[in-house]
Amino acid sequence: MADKSTSTVRAASSANYLLVCHGGAGTMTKANSTPEQRAAYRTALSAALKAGYKVLSEGGEAMDAVTATVSTLEDCPLFNAGKGAVFNTAGKNELEASLMLSKPPASAPQIPPSRRGVGMTLLTHVRNPSALARALYLAPDLLPHTFISGATAESLAESLGQELVDESYFYTKKRWLEHRRGLDLPDGPYPYPDPSDPDEKEKLPLLDLMPTGTVGAVALDIRGCIAALTSTGGKTNKLVGRVGDTPHMGSGFWAEEWPVAGWVQKAWGKIWGLPTSYALGVSGTGDGDYFIRRATAATIAHRVKFLGESLEKAAESAIEELGQNGGLGGVIAIDNLGNVAMPLNSSGMYRGLIKKDGVALTAIFDDDILE
Repeated sequence: MADKSTSTVRAASSANYLLVCHGGAGTMTKANSTPEQRAAYRTALSAALKAGYKVLSEGGEAMDAVTATVSTLEDCPLFNAGKGAVFNTAGKNELEASLMLSKPPASAPQIPPSRRGVGMTLLTHVRNPSALARALYLAPDLLPHTFISGATAESLAESLGQELVDESYFYTKKRWLEHRRGLDLPDGPYPYPDPSDPDEKEKLPLLDLMPTGTVGAVALDIRGCIAALTSTGGKTNKLVGRVGDTPHMGSGFWAEEWPVAGWVQKAWGKIWGLPTSYALGVSGTGDGDYFIRRATAATIAHRVKFLGESLEKAAESAIEELGQNGGLGGVIAIDNLGNVAMPLNSSGMYRGLIKKDGVALTAIFDDDILE
């Protein structure tokens, strides 16, 4: 008799699963980039996608796949999250993250469907906010709320065994220089004795100067569950204590599932073996203040649910509306039918997709194709 792990892998090989990720949207341009820069970002995106793919291909949960993907991006100083996050006006890093699921994970049946997700902000010592989002979602007795911040969030992180680091961990010289020059200040004094960074990636100029974007991932697992996880350092030179869209449910992230309505749809679904429920997940990146004002992520879901639009049309309409109101950015979105949408209204958005074949496809600029 096959053991449980073998059965799980066998199920994964026959069921549909996929994962998408983004590393931020902004004003990067192809003309001002080099092949080395582009290669570095694509390599980082591919590594993140493969980390999540490993979880999904072995029958793992969508929640765990997006955590693996986003934590990889948080550890890469090329992106505005975790190591390499941007600074606020006081020269400090204040991090944010969120997680939302279309339904509770199979591995945690005790989680009530009404829990939906969690968001956290004003983190200053949590090495991987994405991992904390997962841990807090799975601890409703410890955190009965949907949103938590600051010292309380970090106290909970410590009680859950999450890695806490000194503030110096998040520092990179290039983000510091962006911060100082953005405020018309001299480069120094530096906050730490040695402003150099031994990481090889630090030798490459960053493509997205003065970023406002985030990193994020959305995954579909073999059980039909969709998870969306987003993490960020926020907006360069934001005011101290500013809260963006990343931890703001309905603005920068969303995941939802609802029963398929109408006898015609149900009949076709039965004939073609389609799910009896429809699920989707969204993660946004860009100027978060506008995502909040337009409730962009939830708007995409509501356009699909109440207007009957396709995922692609709903996402494109929401991002077009965002731009019409002054907001730059983009989203990644998937549904449990295997549809993918990645619209943007800016010159670039680091993005990637990986399906069952295990081939990581990435793109950077608005006219790029996934390859």
